[in-house]
Amino acid sequence: MRGMSLVLSGETRLARLRKKVTWFVAPVMALATMAIGLPGGVAHASSSSITIATVAPFTGVDAVLGPKYATACLAATQEINKVGGISGHKVKCKTVDTRGDPADAVPAVRQMYATTSNLALVIGCTSDEASTVVPVFGANSTVSFCMTGESEFDNVKFPYFFRLVPPDAADAVAMVAIAQNKGYKKLALAFGNDAGSQTFVQPAITAIGKDAGASVVANETLDISATSFQTEAQAIVSAHPDAILMEALGAAGVALLTEIYQLNGNKMIPVIGTSAMIDPTFYSGVTASIPVATFIKSFDADNQVAPAATAAYPLFKRLVLAQAGKVKGVGNFSTLLSANGTVHLYDGINLAALAMVMSKSTKGSVYKKDILKIANGVPGATVVTSYAAGVAALKAHKKIHYEGVGGFYSFDAYQTAFGAFEDAQYTATGGTVSSGTLSAAQLSKL
Repeated sequence: MRGMSLVLSGETRLARLRKKVTWFVAPVMALATMAIGLPGGVAHASSSSITIATVAPFTGVDAVLGPKYATACLAATQEINKVGGISGHKVKCKTVDTRGDPADAVPAVRQMYATTSNLALVIGCTSDEASTVVPVFGANSTVSFCMTGESEFDNVKFPYFFRLVPPDAADAVAMVAIAQNKGYKKLALAFGNDAGSQTFVQPAITAIGKDAGASVVANETLDISATSFQTEAQAIVSAHPDAILMEALGAAGVALLTEIYQLNGNKMIPVIGTSAMIDPTFYSGVTASIPVATFIKSFDADNQVAPAATAAYPLFKRLVLAQAGKVKGVGNFSTLLSANGTVHLYDGINLAALAMVMSKSTKGSVYKKDILKIANGVPGATVVTSYAAGVAALKAHKKIHYEGVGGFYSFDAYQTAFGAFEDAQYTATGGTVSSGTLSAAQLSKL
């Protein structure tokens, strides 16, 4: 979410990004699709199979995201294929590397269409590239479940676009709510210059302004391609904040916090991160420089409520852990059990697959309407918590209402659905634990 996203409307920003990408399409076509970490490469699907594509960063500064999403695809399709596929069609997973850059994403997506038969669904598409690729998906009548919180999707309807994650504005407000609960008033902001981070900034500033006595004492934009942040770290330390609100993925976040820790006399300034910073790579990097006990005592992140209590969770857990060794870029697969991307894209695949069965079609233009019926529920529907249970109910001519790992989903007019927030903290082993939920009333006030 680069800086311009804060001052352009969704439609204007989208138009400019489309224009920008047009200049890159021809020369970058050769970079197109990269299948990373999944067996089978980019081979064409046979007539008896259909393909789900994970379109996301697998290289570049946001490379930690793609493997989380690819794992969701492998986990969901393992169970789908075990019970006969989708109306007899086996399902394959394919990865498409956007590199986290809209200039690379569009040609990669166009190459995906040129090399993929029977493409039934796209998952992934982060805030780095969603503005430019979602219109391409729509033009090709491809249903997409994207991991983007960009504001342009808050009030502009893209018929083939669905998301199960909160808008960035809601995410930013949840961070401020955590700060409010802990009594932090002097807040520093430190967000990467990537498209996926910058859209948190203005909503956070607005929410801070609604918290009596709270103020922004520093606002640093981080070049996430840099390896050192001495200037930004010194500015934050000199401002003497009560806490730092931040999102800087990968090595950038590690470098910034390490330098702040050193400049602050080997003392940790409390940090509140986004859910994207609940990441094993970030955790292992930071705790290599900052003592584990010190770090976990001073780090919180807003997150959607952990799914361990849902009926769908045990199967999800087994399927995710079964993917260990099949996806490059994931160190500890147990950390994916509470990762938003893995949880919600797994549910998104099940919703889409059940809609295909219900509509008797794998074409997005036909089955997309049934996603809403299955997710939102209709009178007299039977609750199902797995793909297999949903198929059995449909064969028995029953209506179904899917309760996934993330619980029930209720899509709004713009096809966004998300649940309650919590304050998540790391454990000493790199897992996470909830230290409490954030009430809807509190978030509404902010």
